[in-house]
Amino acid sequence: MMLEGFDKAFESKARLGIMSILAVNEWVSFVEIKELLQLSDGNIASHITALEKCNYIEVKKQFVGKKPNTSYKMTELGKQSFKNHIEALGKLIK
Repeated sequence: MMLEGFDKAFESKARLGIMSILAVNEWVSFVEIKELLQLSDGNIASHITALEKCNYIEVKKQFVGKKPNTSYKMTELGKQSFKNHIEALGKLIK
């Protein structure tokens, strides 16, 4: 089947962007994701929540000085699922 390996969680270009950023970085802050993807806070938050529900990303909330800072990291499950999705895209393109 041509669509084997595709993950519905990555159909959105925003989620694909978030996972692409996390694939090449250990921890990435909300602000960095917002700057890189040029999306609104609400848009990013809803996509992050969806990825979190799939256990594809881990969230770390902390304070840097007196400012709250939220960062994200891809989980092992997220890495494997994203890798499978990218491989499926590659097969489709070929």
